[in-house]
Amino acid sequence: MLEEKLAVWRFRQGHVEGLRWIYDKYKTDLLGLAVMLTGDVDWSEDAVQDVFLKLARSYDKIRISGNLRNYLITCLINRIRTLRRDAARSVERHSDSIPTRVSEIHQPDHWASLNEQMHQIGDAVRQLPAEQREVVTLRFHAGLGFRQIARIQDASINTVQGRFRYGIEKLRSLLNSEVT
Repeated sequence: MLEEKLAVWRFRQGHVEGLRWIYDKYKTDLLGLAVMLTGDVDWSEDAVQDVFLKLARSYDKIRISGNLRNYLITCLINRIRTLRRDAARSVERHSDSIPTRVSEIHQPDHWASLNEQMHQIGDAVRQLPAEQREVVTLRFHAGLGFRQIARIQDASINTVQGRFRYGIEKLRSLLNSEVT
């Protein structure tokens, strides 16, 4: 915790080491979360890069109150929402489709360990409505509590808990139909 506060302080002073520490500490978590939310590695990498780029550009203006990790997660979710909105507008204009499956990565040894069950879970999560997918992913992947998710989604705790419950029920239904 002290190391994080020192890194944030250095970052605010314009020192590259502060930003480097923040990036190294959180890039993997943010990328994993983004992949779960978008289902596309390339899109996720772009979103995470955009978050850190915006952070770097605003070093002298940024005011992080509270947890740095939650701040970055909120920034990432907002960036993903913007990318989705922009992609939807582009689809309307160009009739191109938004990628919905995880793209192939040129690191087969990394992804070779994924089994059929993980693919089924990933496919089921991607079938959830965006708000439910966000809540379920933030709860399980990022380990956030309902209060934190409610702040990120700008919704009441009851709404977030309902989205979570409906998301889990839909996942059960989807996964049970895959098994039988």
